[in-house]
Amino acid sequence: MSGGPIHNTSLVPGGVIGDGRYRLLARSGVDRRCDAHLWRARDGQLNRDVALTVLVGDPADHAAAARAKRTAERAMHAASFTHPGVSRVIDVLTPGAGIRLDEGILGVIVAEWTQGTDLLDLVAEGPLPAGAATRLLEPLGAAIEGAHHAGLVLGADHPQRIRVTADGRLRLAFPGPRPDAIARDDVKGLGAILYLLLTGKWALPNGPDGVPAAPTGPDGSVLAPSALHPYVPHELSSVAVRSLEDTSVGGIRTSAAILQVLDQIAQSEAQTALIQPVQDDAADDGAVWTTQRPVRDKDHKRKLMISVAVLAVATLAVIAWLGAQIVSFFSDEPSGGGGPTVVIGQSTAPGQSGQPAPPAPQPAGPVQPASVGVYDVTNQPDNANRANRAVDGNPTTVWQTENYFQPFPALKPGIGLMAGFAEPVKLSSVTITSPSEGTVVEIRVAGAPGAPLQETKVIATATLSAGQTQIQLTDHEPTQHLLVWITKLSGGGKNNRSEVAELVYTRAQ
Repeated sequence: MSGGPIHNTSLVPGGVIGDGRYRLLARSGVDRRCDAHLWRARDGQLNRDVALTVLVGDPADHAAAARAKRTAERAMHAASFTHPGVSRVIDVLTPGAGIRLDEGILGVIVAEWTQGTDLLDLVAEGPLPAGAATRLLEPLGAAIEGAHHAGLVLGADHPQRIRVTADGRLRLAFPGPRPDAIARDDVKGLGAILYLLLTGKWALPNGPDGVPAAPTGPDGSVLAPSALHPYVPHELSSVAVRSLEDTSVGGIRTSAAILQVLDQIAQSEAQTALIQPVQDDAADDGAVWTTQRPVRDKDHKRKLMISVAVLAVATLAVIAWLGAQIVSFFSDEPSGGGGPTVVIGQSTAPGQSGQPAPPAPQPAGPVQPASVGVYDVTNQPDNANRANRAVDGNPTTVWQTENYFQPFPALKPGIGLMAGFAEPVKLSSVTITSPSEGTVVEIRVAGAPGAPLQETKVIATATLSAGQTQIQLTDHEPTQHLLVWITKLSGGGKNNRSEVAELVYTRAQ
């Protein structure tokens, strides 16, 4: 980027550039990573609105001029690519191309104007429902996938370059990839846009002013959308986070992988409670989002206020619950990624509601854990507040995993329940009561609640039957931490879920 701002008197509403052909109407944003100013303008010759990506910089700065030239060249290459998810490049203006550019302007990319509204305006009043986010994002994801197959990079990694069309699609409205942008940046951009739709926060560096940055955990990784808003489907939350991660530690490499999950969620939306469709009783006027407020203001505002109130109450409840019950443990894995999360709750012995059970005095027989929590290596634990149901002595209450559209290890290698005992104990067996026939589990000993999975030791493997399954354990050293690790969920197709009604730990002789 250039060393400082360019003071160009033509870059103001009403100013004209490109030998007077384009009159600037309104600025849509600034991509400071490549000194690009994004404008809506009027083409005086063809009497139509256009989208201008104006590359600014000091002409005497040869490095800045070279970067602008490379961006313009890449935009010209993309002019032959047509897709509903990308605004078509109409023209590219560069110094010495027969059109005089004002001082401080190193290039202009002209694209067709996208009617609709800015992406940031869409999320200004709060996150969107998961179903709406999925439907919005699919066309842009398809455009990125098509461009990558054609050997092109779009540069869809800045929220102010994206607009929402009148028929409810996200579209790259201001083409012109940064000179050093690669296909992986488009994938990260797609994940960051999904994160923005689900949370209202931007998860990549150098975001626009006024947009809050995504919160991060102790290890520096971005917190999952489902950790901020528990109603976000696990698959969608995981895709958003994994799109941003380094591919060497499990990050998603291609837009095709994102599209696959988006398609599955869209297909299952009407059949699953993970995504609740938004109903609107008002007449369909064919416009989903417009730059003007709808005429049916009273109806719209009433529904909006109800939605905001419900969201506020739910958010306060989640914050209160988090403050009272969750303790998250993070540890660095050798691969450099974040360690597993274990959300611990106190175990409850039968008939002693809320009271920790003392260690069993008998030399052999059942032993009650002092605590139990959900163990998850992706920092997105399933139903963490219900882990205690697996050891409460009541087989009618269950802890269950989320419903996964793809079986393990598509989005995570597994999920488990980590038990903590008051003192080291040597166990002979674990009995699991579960209605989820076909669930495959490993019993592992661990040195600590948040120990990386590869540092735990497998001492038994079993496939659960419907009802009780007693699992005999191999000889092991006394331990205070025992993990029941699920490697295969019950079910199949797009419905993969397991339940644990009761865990009984038996002390060895």
